[in-house]
Amino acid sequence: MKMIVCVKQVPDPQASSTGTKVDVAAKRVIVPHGTPPVMSPYDESALEAALKIKDVHGGHVTVMSVGKNLARPVLRKALASGADELILLEDNTFDQLDSYATASILAAAIREIGTFDLILCGRQAADTDAGQVGSGLAELLHIPCVTVACGIELGEEKVNVTRIVSDGYEVIEVMLPALVTVSSEIGELRYPKLKDLQAAQKMPIVVRNAGQLGIDVASLMKLNLVSLSPPQHRNVQCCMISAETPEIAGEHLALTMRGAGLI
Repeated sequence: MKMIVCVKQVPDPQASSTGTKVDVAAKRVIVPHGTPPVMSPYDESALEAALKIKDVHGGHVTVMSVGKNLARPVLRKALASGADELILLEDNTFDQLDSYATASILAAAIREIGTFDLILCGRQAADTDAGQVGSGLAELLHIPCVTVACGIELGEEKVNVTRIVSDGYEVIEVMLPALVTVSSEIGELRYPKLKDLQAAQKMPIVVRNAGQLGIDVASLMKLNLVSLSPPQHRNVQCCMISAETPEIAGEHLALTMRGAGLI
């Protein structure tokens, strides 16, 4: 079983947003200095899904990430957790990529690998929340795709995926090779042991740039970002409703809202 897990490096979503700014001219978000990068949490769940399959069926797990100035210690966490190989697709032009360009770069690298059985991605990234790369990658590789998975069971040349829908769950069976995007319900990434963290620092990493992949990023970009600006804050007046009983408070609230033209 050859599995590929696609992960993204993002600013820590648990970090304080104080100091985060929008550069209107450059049309990009400026994260405060010192905000640590992390692996996107949904992608961590995708890696955990791959490792669970490996625990039961064995196999080889390759982790792949695209970006500019990727943080090696952050992504080596995948190796410490149990992945067998880490491939970084890194280039100065791999900056502010849209979903199509990201999927195209991943597809080029996966074609170099050759054969694979299962590709796992997070359901969406923790920074943009677009949720498009996984489906786009499957389309470029001409393989079936199942999204928002909360359970994966491997069968003989097929995979059964339990996915989340608006009114519950559904189970979809697809033939391999296939791509599955994973939701957080599948579980958090296991915590690596200290000895595994130390061993991961010595493991080799494969790095591929745009030239080696034959990628021209400018020709791949489909999204034209017209403008980016911070949200406008409005001054809102707060009116406190007080009364001796909840019933009287509700009556006063209704009368106040009617007087303001809200009901």
